[in-house]
Amino acid sequence: MKVVSQIKAPIAHEMELFEKKFSLFMTSRVALLNKITHFIVNRKGKQMRPMFVFLVAKMVSDGDVNDRVYRGASVIELIHTATLVHDDVVDDSNTRRGFFSLNALWKNKIAVLVGDYLLSKGLLLSIDNDDFDLLKIISVAVREMSEGELLQIEKARKLDITEEVYYDIIRQKTATLIAACCSLGAAAVKPDSEHVEKLRKFGELIGMAFQIKDDLFDYGEKKIGKPTGIDIKEQKMTLPLIYVLNNADDKDKKWLINSVKNHNKDKKRVNEVIEFVKDNGGLEYAQLQMKNYQKQALDILNTYPDSEYKESLTDMVEYVIEREK
Repeated sequence: MKVVSQIKAPIAHEMELFEKKFSLFMTSRVALLNKITHFIVNRKGKQMRPMFVFLVAKMVSDGDVNDRVYRGASVIELIHTATLVHDDVVDDSNTRRGFFSLNALWKNKIAVLVGDYLLSKGLLLSIDNDDFDLLKIISVAVREMSEGELLQIEKARKLDITEEVYYDIIRQKTATLIAACCSLGAAAVKPDSEHVEKLRKFGELIGMAFQIKDDLFDYGEKKIGKPTGIDIKEQKMTLPLIYVLNNADDKDKKWLINSVKNHNKDKKRVNEVIEFVKDNGGLEYAQLQMKNYQKQALDILNTYPDSEYKESLTDMVEYVIEREK
């Protein structure tokens, strides 16, 4: 499996320029805001979202990128960062990617206001440049992400999630943002073309595989930073657990539901649930579904002619399901 820096190689120049433009887009006349946005920029993750935007744009335009691509990637990052800042407030989380979260350092009120500022910056960046088609793609993604989160909260109360509802939740919560990155990359260089919907679907399929991979981490599939059983403690219904629940007899089903609902803080009980899921084929089933989404994504990619950008996107699809954190 290639590492992120190798996947990024064909767009290294664009990513460097993007970082400079992105920092400029975030600037404000308020010193406190600049201090906070500087903190955010310096704690960026793998930057997979802008990578998808640039790789897709270059693949469909034979290597050309324009200012719309940079703006589109920046808007995605601004709005995504805003949602992360608000998420940390909602979850009362003190860390993000191993660093203190914004709300831990500056308290909730400032974190919410900074999230609002980033959101408005993203909207204005599109509006000021008449990128209304790109803004629509991103706005739909934000709406779906909110609906997905709320659907998950609603269902977690009853623990009555079917596999179909689970796919709806992750399609909205996780896959929709990667789908937006890919359709936006296509729309920035080839507006109103068939590539926009085709590559949106490609991104959605990768997003589905990405979330199922995250579910598997909860069962200690690999040694990662996240402790096992976190999803169970938070009553999040993941695919391995849903599969086992739907295939268990009444006695085991009752025990599983009772464990997740009433004993999710009991470490021993959580470990028993993890072992039960493992022993009853939950992980194998989830891996099978993840690989199925991966294959469908690659099938779409294989309709495009060979290029270094297509190769990097293929590597991204592999990276999503092989990564260890």
